[in-house]
Amino acid sequence: MSSQRAPTADLGELDPARSRHQGRRSAVTLIDGLAVVGTADGDLMAFDVSSDAGPPRPRWQSDTDGEPSVVSAVPFDGGVVVGERSARGEIRCHDADGDLRWRYETRTDLGEAQQETRFLLPFVASLTTNGDRCYAAARRYERRTDDDGTDLRHFESVVYAFAPDGTIDWTYRTDGSPISLDADDGRVAVAYNRCPGDHQHGLVVLDADDGDPRWMWDPGTDGQRRVGDVALLDDGAVVSSHGDYCGYRLESDGRERWSVPLATPTDVDGDTVYAYPNHVHATEAGAVFVTGNTYPEEGRETDARHPSEHTAIGVSPDGDRRWDAPVGGFASGLGTDGSLLAVPGAQNFRDRDADDHALRLFDIADGPLDTLDTDGVVTAAAVADGTAVAVEEPVVYHDEGRERGAYRLHRVEIESETVRSRR
Repeated sequence: MSSQRAPTADLGELDPARSRHQGRRSAVTLIDGLAVVGTADGDLMAFDVSSDAGPPRPRWQSDTDGEPSVVSAVPFDGGVVVGERSARGEIRCHDADGDLRWRYETRTDLGEAQQETRFLLPFVASLTTNGDRCYAAARRYERRTDDDGTDLRHFESVVYAFAPDGTIDWTYRTDGSPISLDADDGRVAVAYNRCPGDHQHGLVVLDADDGDPRWMWDPGTDGQRRVGDVALLDDGAVVSSHGDYCGYRLESDGRERWSVPLATPTDVDGDTVYAYPNHVHATEAGAVFVTGNTYPEEGRETDARHPSEHTAIGVSPDGDRRWDAPVGGFASGLGTDGSLLAVPGAQNFRDRDADDHALRLFDIADGPLDTLDTDGVVTAAAVADGTAVAVEEPVVYHDEGRERGAYRLHRVEIESETVRSRR
């Protein structure tokens, strides 16, 4: 596996990330040779990345009002759909030239933010498409106090099915926290990472025609934590479980075919620690799970590191663990295209090692392919047709006090047997 630098394009000014995670502030997707970046101030910027040489070339920019962050983006019907974290929690569809087709404010359904605080704003957590439908999962978080004075978490959430003209074909509402969607011709899978209320299912598989539940699954563990991500297969699904830190292969009715421990509680120098498996990508060739930060069973601070934190783990179709490799830090999402994965490495808030900042490329079956080193943290990525793009954000770690990196887009060409076999 090589390590390389790549052509870049400037995305403007951005306050640097800090030691603690700020959550998603940017998004990127690929549309027929264009990289469309959703920025932290709500704008869209499109760059031509079809050339094999030279930096990405600016094509157009679509500005917005207010101070939202575009946190999700997917190609749809020849254009792009983006989702915001903002007071309005807007979902917008733009043509490939940047013109606005339609928009929808999820606060209509979720309600107004309890306070103008980032993590309390309506949040379009996930977008996915299949055929002539775009599916969106939006949520709003707030704190409540019960009659005994106990501080409670509460979510309002909606899954939407949008037609190309912006018509809402159906919705599915819960008081759980959706984190990820996947869809095929007949199903829409919704992963819920927290279930503090009446909704008590980490995975719900909906009928794509009308939004009615087909089946549900849950790791069956105590507490609010449930599922981190889901990937549909023709005969079932693969999920990453926040409840017990394992990966599962499920049959088409929700029965468990196999499970594999990923970052389960482990004693490290007398401290029991674990890490959440936050992401999964799966095909018939197998699955890749990506884990996040180390946490102790007691409290929040620890000097120990789970041996499988910040790790991509490749698993065979039968559930055998066949490779693993570091991803450098917390990954806020994956870029995927068939068997290819692009994993952006953002902050490692415990170690804060800038040498780990990178975009890492993997193949489901073969493991690591390439590494793109960056100065700042990589917060969003996309991959298609042998091209990967990534958004870098500047960062200042509190114990170093030095600003590293810049707000910019990277492009890298993937040279692998997997890509060449498709051309």
